[in-house]
Amino acid sequence: MDSALILNAAFSIVNTAQLLIEYVFSSDSEQDSDDSSTETDSLENQTEILISFADRLHSVNRSIWSRETSTDWWDRIVLQLWDDDQWLQNFHMRKATFMELCQELAPALRRKDTRMRAAISVEKRVAIALWKLATPDCYRSVANQFGVGRSTVGVSLTQVCKAINRILLRRTVTLGNVREIVAGFQDLGFPNCGGAIDGTHIPILAPDHLASEYINRKRYFSMVLQALVDHRGRFTDINAGWSGKVHDARIFKNSGLFRRLQAGTFFPDKKMTVGGVEMPIVILGDSTYPLMPWLMKPFTGKLDPAKERFNYRLSRCRMVVECAFGRLKARWRSLYGRLDLHENNIPLVISSCCVLHNIFENRGERFLNSWTVEAERLEYAYQQPDTGVSGGHSLEPCA
Repeated sequence: MDSALILNAAFSIVNTAQLLIEYVFSSDSEQDSDDSSTETDSLENQTEILISFADRLHSVNRSIWSRETSTDWWDRIVLQLWDDDQWLQNFHMRKATFMELCQELAPALRRKDTRMRAAISVEKRVAIALWKLATPDCYRSVANQFGVGRSTVGVSLTQVCKAINRILLRRTVTLGNVREIVAGFQDLGFPNCGGAIDGTHIPILAPDHLASEYINRKRYFSMVLQALVDHRGRFTDINAGWSGKVHDARIFKNSGLFRRLQAGTFFPDKKMTVGGVEMPIVILGDSTYPLMPWLMKPFTGKLDPAKERFNYRLSRCRMVVECAFGRLKARWRSLYGRLDLHENNIPLVISSCCVLHNIFENRGERFLNSWTVEAERLEYAYQQPDTGVSGGHSLEPCA
């Protein structure tokens, strides 16, 4: 038999014996004083033997069941020696941005030391989560990198994403300066536009329940991220968590964004006159979305030159949402990695990536072309389900 199994069995026996000893002593104190001295002596001898055996077991070297891990790579190399280029390559941000992020999340992530072990620092928790988000590495690989247990990686990822959603989501994924957004889309060729909307599929593992509901038209399991972006590719509204089988138009019609646009409360009441018609601030979608007074979509069918120009301008402006999704997934390649999480936690991860995307875009963090090359390779394995055509124009790629 394996020595570790023998040792564990012995510990179990000793623990049981110690409970019996305590019970016998408590019972013995209640017995009448006429108990025989012979029985008492026998019990005391047995007790001494058991206690001695327990002491011997507790003095055994526990190295066979306690694994030592090294944190030198994180403590001595990353924190102390890496420059900004190395931080950018691996965490997709400069060290200063990382430290500011940790400071923002610290109230939700800080833990106290216990008698058993020292708490993992906020910085290390955030680094573990970011490393898992930025790479398609498995949990074991990340655990070995940081000198922690495999389960610690999953716990850190969930805790950090929950903290990002609770602390940063509402003040980061927001509409912002509407006048600046409208002017930006005007420069791109479409007047009085407040955003472009689209959906993208995030590959996931098959859920335990109702798995068939998550199979999209490309026949892989996914969740949908539907997002509205501004002229600079920043997310101004997100909706994550619908199953991949659900059509984009249905997701949109069941969203809070749709209700606010319909009620006229999302944008300020800023109309302009085009061709003798009052035009409110609109958003732009592809042909899968419903045509609304505040949602423009491309013409279909036989097109005259005016409709061709309209479709071209609309498609050119809609490129910003495609570019935003591309940069999001290039930065956070785990979004291609079929996240090994419960389906209830996956929307937290997706929305956290959107928050971090906005933070980096606002701070002007560099975006490396090498990330796009890797993302395109992963995208090939999980091609997006086809949606409607948008005029058939060949447009310039994202800057």
